Amino acid sequence: MISVLIADDQALVRGAFGVLVDTDARMQVVACAADGAEAVALCAAHEPQVVLMDVRMPLLDGVEATRQITARHVDIKVLMLTTFDLDEYVFGALRAGACGFLLKDIPPEELLAGIVVVAAGDALLAPAVTRRLIEEFTRRPEPARGPHRSLDGLTDREREVLLLIGRGLSNTEVADRLHLAAPTVKTHVSRLLAKLQARDRAQLVIAAYESGLLSGE
Repeated sequence: MISVLIADDQALVRGAFGVLVDTDARMQVVACAADGAEAVALCAAHEPQVVLMDVRMPLLDGVEATRQITARHVDIKVLMLTTFDLDEYVFGALRAGACGFLLKDIPPEELLAGIVVVAAGDALLAPAVTRRLIEEFTRRPEPARGPHRSLDGLTDREREVLLLIGRGLSNTEVADRLHLAAPTVKTHVSRLLAKLQARDRAQLVIAAYESGLLSGE
């Protein structure tokens, strides 16, 4: 069963998400936090598998809370939730170690599916969020000058896989696009994680953007 911690400064939101999560037999809520600092403390106490993290909270915002949690607990997956599809915190949250980013107004079944996805170690980016990332990086005049991991050690095929991951494609979609077997794509992704010292798929997306690989799109 997937253990979930909910962090949101609105009691009604915490309550609604709590009821929703507890209705799913695959998961249960182990704690709720009203701000980022409390979320950090409760993660230390409960070691949840997934944290539903609001971006904008008092005392400690969701980005800094995520940074502290992922630095101290490598197995905890953080799924960021926001009301704004153009939230300026999107990139910072993913760089801080968040595994996914969804809008609060998505259908309940999609939120539950998102928890399962990030618990399994995959990244989850809402289409609107992916578009926001692309817009942010393509408008930068010299994206490759920002801090990024070098892609020099990647093979041509690994670069192709990374490019498609950066566009938001799943492993299945990458396999179809490159005419590869699904296990082969999974192997390429594992090698990319190792070579780029990335925590998860979301950080591969960030690496693709920061390296300038998608700058011409």
